[in-house]
Amino acid sequence: MSLVRFDSPGHLAGTDEAGRGCLAGPVTAAAIILAPDFENEVLTDSKKLSESKRKELKPILEEKALTYSVQHVFQEEIDVINILNASFLAMHKSLDKLSMLPSLILVDGNRFKPYQSIQHHCIIKGDGKYLSIAAASVLAKTYRDAYMEKIHLEFPMYNWKKNKGYPTKEHREAIRKYGICKYHRKSFRQLPEQLMLDI
Repeated sequence: MSLVRFDSPGHLAGTDEAGRGCLAGPVTAAAIILAPDFENEVLTDSKKLSESKRKELKPILEEKALTYSVQHVFQEEIDVINILNASFLAMHKSLDKLSMLPSLILVDGNRFKPYQSIQHHCIIKGDGKYLSIAAASVLAKTYRDAYMEKIHLEFPMYNWKKNKGYPTKEHREAIRKYGICKYHRKSFRQLPEQLMLDI
């Protein structure tokens, strides 16, 4: 199914986040306003694209966007305000950095905290339906992946360059063996057998 543009006058911003379910690193959100005539046959939900396809799309989206922004909310703040609020905050921060104010915001998912007085629509699986949300999902994912690959060099035992901080079996085994580090979310259940780590 090809993605469609949401029919709306004015500037439409799509926003999405990446990394909500991770055990380490930030939650990252992107907001983007595409030109009304923007088209791309490859673009879809970032989860359905290979890493190489996402990397190919990133500069195209950056070049073709009327404006875009990608922002991280890091693990320390996630632990204080919880992951849902951190996701909203990352989206708001990315909307703050756009060079033009959108007239409507399309949000991937079923919940959002209103941004200023701008109307928004929450769309479940929106990254597989609308171009602007798909574009935001690709930018959020590629920027977050790049960050996780960078901090992988500091703590290679967790293999973040591969698992990007998600709770894979390999990542959990490394936590079991080495414990957690400064990039882990201390409010998250790091291992299945424990509800909370003694920090």
